[in-house]
Amino acid sequence: MKVYTKNGDLGKTSLIGGKSLSKNNIRIEAYGGVDELNAWIGLLADNIGDDRQVYFLRYLQNQLFVIGSKLATPLNSTFTAPALPLDLIEKLETEIDFMDADLAPLTNFILPGGHTLISYCHLARVVCRRVERNIVSLSEVEKVENQILAIINRLSDYLFILARYNSFKLNVEEIVWKAT
Repeated sequence: MKVYTKNGDLGKTSLIGGKSLSKNNIRIEAYGGVDELNAWIGLLADNIGDDRQVYFLRYLQNQLFVIGSKLATPLNSTFTAPALPLDLIEKLETEIDFMDADLAPLTNFILPGGHTLISYCHLARVVCRRVERNIVSLSEVEKVENQILAIINRLSDYLFILARYNSFKLNVEEIVWKAT
C-alpha cells in the first residue's frame, strides 16, 4: 500500500467512511491534535525510564488512537470505532493519586522547565489542552461522546502531575512563578 494517495493535494481529506472535508475543518483539527498528542506521549514514554510510567503511557497511546478514530468517524457512518474502556478516567485518577501522594502540596504556580523530561511533560500537557479546546469546538456543532472530553480533561491533569512527579524523582527543583 502506498503512503501517498494524492487525494489531499488540494487541501481535502477523507473521514472514515469516505466523506471528504477541508483539512482545516474542526473535526480534522480535533483528531489531528489527538495524533500530535499521541506523538508527544510517545516521546515521554521513550524518555521516562520508569516501567510503571512507560507501561501507562503506552496504554494511553492506544486509547488516544481509539479517540482519534472516534473523532474521525462521522455519526452516520457504518463503521463502529472500538470502545473506550469504561474505567479509563478512573485509571487516570489512580495514576494521578499514586504520583501526587509523594509530592509536596502545590502552593505556587510553577513554570515548565528545569529538565528536558519535565519540559516534554508540559509540552504534552499544553497540546492536550489545545486538543480539549478543539474537541469542545467540535462538540458545539456535532455530537461528541462525553467520555472523550472527560478523558482529555483528566489526561491534562495527569500530564501536569507527571511533570511534578518526575521533578521529584529526578530531584529537580520546580521553577516557581514569581510576579514581578
